[in-house]
Amino acid sequence: MATGAPDPNPADLRRPDANIPLPLATGLALQIAALNLPGAVLIATVVFQAAGQPESVLLWAVFASVAACGATTMLQAFRAGRFGAGHILAIGTPGAAIAVSVAALAAGGPGLLVTLVIALALFQFAFSARLSLFRRVLTPTVTGTVMMLTPVTVMPVMFQQLENVPAGTPAVAAPLCALTTLLVIAGLVLKARQGLRLWAPVIGIVAGSAVAAIFGLYDFGRIGRAAWIGIPAVEWPAPDLGFGPEFWTLLPGFLFIGLVCTIQTVSGAVAIQRVCWGGSRAVDFRAVQGAVAADGAGNLMSGFAGTMPLGFRPMGATMVEITGIGSRRIGIALGAATIALAFLPKALAAILAIPGPVAAAFITVTMAAIFVIGMKMVVQDGLDYRKGLVAGVGFWIGAGFESGAVFPEMVSGFAGGFLQNGMIAGGVAAIAMTLFVELAKPRRSRLELAFDRSAL
Repeated sequence: MATGAPDPNPADLRRPDANIPLPLATGLALQIAALNLPGAVLIATVVFQAAGQPESVLLWAVFASVAACGATTMLQAFRAGRFGAGHILAIGTPGAAIAVSVAALAAGGPGLLVTLVIALALFQFAFSARLSLFRRVLTPTVTGTVMMLTPVTVMPVMFQQLENVPAGTPAVAAPLCALTTLLVIAGLVLKARQGLRLWAPVIGIVAGSAVAAIFGLYDFGRIGRAAWIGIPAVEWPAPDLGFGPEFWTLLPGFLFIGLVCTIQTVSGAVAIQRVCWGGSRAVDFRAVQGAVAADGAGNLMSGFAGTMPLGFRPMGATMVEITGIGSRRIGIALGAATIALAFLPKALAAILAIPGPVAAAFITVTMAAIFVIGMKMVVQDGLDYRKGLVAGVGFWIGAGFESGAVFPEMVSGFAGGFLQNGMIAGGVAAIAMTLFVELAKPRRSRLELAFDRSAL
C-alpha cells in the first residue's frame, strides 16, 4: 500500500478509496483489533469448553477462528470480484452461534460441526446470489424474533460457566468476578462518553480478571507456558459425512443462524456505506451482495478448519464515525493484524486464561445487546397486529419449547428432538405464520385492454 499524505478534505477521508499513510491505517486497525479480538477468542473458548472438548481441540479452534476472522476481514476490504464489500467490515465470532455450536459439538464432535458450518456457508452463497427471493418470508419480524430467542437458547449454557472454577475456590470468588465485570461494562456503557463506551467490554474483562487474579482464578501459568510465536498442534477434524439424525436435527438451527448473520452483514454493509458516503449516493447493492458472499467464504474457511461460524461485528462503522476515516486500507491492515495475532500464542493465552465467571458476564451483556437488536428489528418493521402476533407467538413458543414446558415427552421424541431448541421452534412458528399471511393475501388481478377509444 502506498504511504502518501492523507487527503485534506474530511469528507474525502471517509471514502473507502481515501489515500492514508500506512502507519495511520495500522494504528487505527490495531485499535479495532483490540476491541474485536477478546470477543472472538472468548466466544470460541466458551463454546468448546461448554461442549467438553479437549484442550488441544480448543487451542486449535481458537487459532483457526482468529485466522479465519482476519482473512475474511481482508477479503471484505479488498472486494475481489463478487466477494467483499470494499469497506471496513470487522469479522468476529457471533454470540448467536453459541448454542447451535455447543449442540453440534455435544451431539457429534468437531466432525459434525465442520459439516454443519460448511452447509451454513453454502446457504450464504445461495442467499447472496438470490437476495430478492427471500424478502417476503424472511422479514425483519421473523429474523428479529429469531434474534430475540438467541439469548433464551444461549443463557442456560452461560449460567453454567458462572460455576466453572477449580475445586476449593472461595465461595465469593466467582460471584465477585462476574459482578465486577458486569458492573464495569454496564457503568461505562450507561455513563461514559462515546469513545470510552467502545472500550467498555475490554475494560470490564480486565477489571473482572484483576479480581479473579486475587483469588487465584486467572491462569498466569497458561501465559507462561505459551510460546511467543507459533501455532498449536493441528487438530483438524474430518467432516462427518454420515448425515445422520443429529445432522438433520441441527441443520435448521445452523441455517437460521446463517440467516441471522446474513441479515446483520447486510445491515452492516448498508450502514458502512451510509457512514462513508454520507447519503451522497445510493446504496451499492453489489457491494452488499459481495459482503454476504465474503461471509460465506469465511464460513467455508472456518468449516474446513474445524471451528465455529463467523459473522459481522459493528466496530468498523463505529470507528469510522468516531475518527472520520473510512479508507479500506484500514480494513486490509485490520485483517493482516488479526492474522498476525493468531500466530502469537502468548497474546491468545492471555485471553484464554480469563476464568469462566468473567466470560459468562461478558457474554451476558452481549446477549442483552442481541435481544435488544432483535426487538428493534421487529419494532422498526412496523408493528401492526399481524406482525405483533407473529413476533409474540413465535417468541413464547420458542421460550416454552426451550424450557421444556411444552409437552416435553412428545417433543423429545419428535424428529430427534428438533423442536427442543427454542430458536428453531420459535423461528419455524414465525415463518409458518408469515407464509400463511402471504398465501392468504388476495391475489392481484390484471385487466388488459386495447389501446383504443373503443375500449373505454
